[in-house]
Amino acid sequence: MNDQHQSFEALKHLSDEGFEYWSARDLAPLLEYKDWRNFQKVISKAMQACEASGHDLADHFVEATKMVMLGSGSQRELDDVQLSRYACYLVVQNADPSKPVIAAGQTYFALQTRRQELADNASFQQLKEDQKRLFLRAEMREHNKQLVEAAQQAGVETTLDFAIFQNHGYKGLYGGLDQKGIHQQKGLKKSQKILDYMGSTELAANLFRATQAEEKLRRDNVQDKQQANRTHFEVGRKVRQTIAELGGTMPENLPIPEQSIKQLESAAKKLANPSDKE
Repeated sequence: MNDQHQSFEALKHLSDEGFEYWSARDLAPLLEYKDWRNFQKVISKAMQACEASGHDLADHFVEATKMVMLGSGSQRELDDVQLSRYACYLVVQNADPSKPVIAAGQTYFALQTRRQELADNASFQQLKEDQKRLFLRAEMREHNKQLVEAAQQAGVETTLDFAIFQNHGYKGLYGGLDQKGIHQQKGLKKSQKILDYMGSTELAANLFRATQAEEKLRRDNVQDKQQANRTHFEVGRKVRQTIAELGGTMPENLPIPEQSIKQLESAAKKLANPSDKE
């Protein structure tokens, strides 16, 4: 997994203007596409997805040419496409999911794209830690609803089913710790919600777990709750692996904030309505 992530990073180029991009011709063999025409179909699907999401194609897919060496020693100019990190993400999302390297690519580009989005979001960077926590917790609430919906469609029906499903995601991300184990690790009471006692870094990791699990359940058309559980565990495990590869702190070892999300929300409400009585 680590070697594959390094391979993706090693293929990155920088334009004269300092923008990073990947050559589709370089990416194709790494993703185990020997026939360029087949890979062009994947690129076409990715471009459609880019347009459907409201992004400007020209910002992410740039037609280019590439000189390649032939067996005779001569060179030949071939059509190529310069892909942004987001374009690469869309390409691997639309590639053959049966290839193990595709799964590695999906994890790598999805996490890196999300990290880049947050890094590029100036307004998010200007937020203080407590504000980031409130923002990410609200995002988590929204995406958990979508995850519940995707899980239900995959056969996770009862309250107990969903608790088991959630524990699989936590076990993957937290190195085997389930909800009870995380509570014990953090010294939380049974009534206290884990997500309310996470810092922004830990919340971001869980948000990524939730969004990617939802996407994968829908993309793979999972119809069995055991498979849904395995999918959630695998997504959590891959997020954990990527954190390790980037030199990050494991989520169970991150510090616990002094104030819970509920306390922050209460304080924010008082600031917004100073005349309100409790």
